[in-house]
Amino acid sequence: MSHEQTVPSEVVPGESLPGLRDAVDAGLPTAIADLSNLVRIPSVAWDGFDLAHVDTSAEAVRTLFDATGVFDLVEIRRAPQEGTGELGRPAVIATRAARNGKPTILLYAHHDVQPPGDDAGWDSAPYEPTVRGDRLYGRGAADDKAGVVSHVAAIRALVETVGTDSLDLGLAVFIEGEEEFGSRSFKNFLLENKSDLAADVMVVADSGNWDTETPALTVALRGNVTFKMRVTTLAHASHSGMLGGAVPDAMLAAIRLLATLHDDNGSVAVAGLVSHTAETPEYTEQTLRAESGLLDGVSTIGTGTILDRLWYKPALTITGIDAPTVQNASNTLVPSVLVKVSMRLAPGQDPTAAFDALSTHLHDNAPFGAQLEISDVDKGSPFLVDTSGWAVAEATDAMLEAWERPAVHVGAGGSIPFIADLAEIFPEAQVLVTGVEDPDSRAHSPNESLHLGVFRRGILSEAILLAKLNSRT
Repeated sequence: MSHEQTVPSEVVPGESLPGLRDAVDAGLPTAIADLSNLVRIPSVAWDGFDLAHVDTSAEAVRTLFDATGVFDLVEIRRAPQEGTGELGRPAVIATRAARNGKPTILLYAHHDVQPPGDDAGWDSAPYEPTVRGDRLYGRGAADDKAGVVSHVAAIRALVETVGTDSLDLGLAVFIEGEEEFGSRSFKNFLLENKSDLAADVMVVADSGNWDTETPALTVALRGNVTFKMRVTTLAHASHSGMLGGAVPDAMLAAIRLLATLHDDNGSVAVAGLVSHTAETPEYTEQTLRAESGLLDGVSTIGTGTILDRLWYKPALTITGIDAPTVQNASNTLVPSVLVKVSMRLAPGQDPTAAFDALSTHLHDNAPFGAQLEISDVDKGSPFLVDTSGWAVAEATDAMLEAWERPAVHVGAGGSIPFIADLAEIFPEAQVLVTGVEDPDSRAHSPNESLHLGVFRRGILSEAILLAKLNSRT
């Protein structure tokens, strides 16, 4: 989804470093095997899941980077979570000092994954990597274990081409273990490991591309606010036939309350939220329908261009409801309902102000005096990338060479809130948001997949970028 087509530099498709393309191609089967091994580890960092798998995943990632033979240090570390002080999930850190005045580049990805969801939605087992056509299916195959392996494979290709002795580029690696769990120890981790993670350029490999043939650099990210909300109207369940019609149940109150969050055309109807203004290119409803699976006869929601709605305006989604299932339903008034609220924030929106606005709206509109309890609040800031630096130019040149098409600048409806923390703690660093996803990757959904051609070109792009920085004075 293009925000802005970049203007190619003098670079034309070719060989930035002789032999680099061949090294990437030769290493691709190993990279796919490494990725498949990681996908088999169900590394869900959420409470309620077996966190031993996250430990196993961290050790597997540590082994991959250690085996490259280029790092002075490769370790698993943890930091305290915000608010609780409990240690966060395991992250992998690796460092190699720059030599001869070369820059240092930080490579970020995350090894934790979303829960699989309903197994019935998968055409193959979520943790059994399966190739169908030109795609590798499995939870984390795209988001974001492919980002982890793309870093490893790019480093391998560069070392094979130039040799360890000629590698003067400084390298820092940070592979997080709780991104899908809200990055709750992220800022503390940065502060505790600031000297090891300091870099001139930071590559966050956790985004996507315009399509399977066109690379993208993400330059705008929405923020987020998520929380649980319990709606309660009764001290206990009561017979719906005897008391229904006079006593409001929690389901009725929750439905009435949640309906106030949007206006009649589906736009968010919460006072105090902001939108961002930026040009967007043509992106048709037909394309949206094809990429989202929107059914015939179901209309889109919101106002403005489609990309305005996806990148630059707030969005509100109820992502879960805990209530009696249909199978277990009895003729009772439900006393309490728990919902999960997910709000995406436009660039320029302060997440605390957004949460306050939404909380005020909910309490002001609670029907029948229903009692509300909000808990487990997570907040993440939106981010706009400064595209004027030399690192963006180097990255777009590398993409042109690898993909043989100019890169486009895109916005992202999804959130990577920790990037704002990176920018705060390392204000001089240039941030590049890349990735190996495409519109059909279905990250977070059943049948998540990675296009293997995109994977190859993503590795090659990063390898070329590393080679450029290794030659940069």
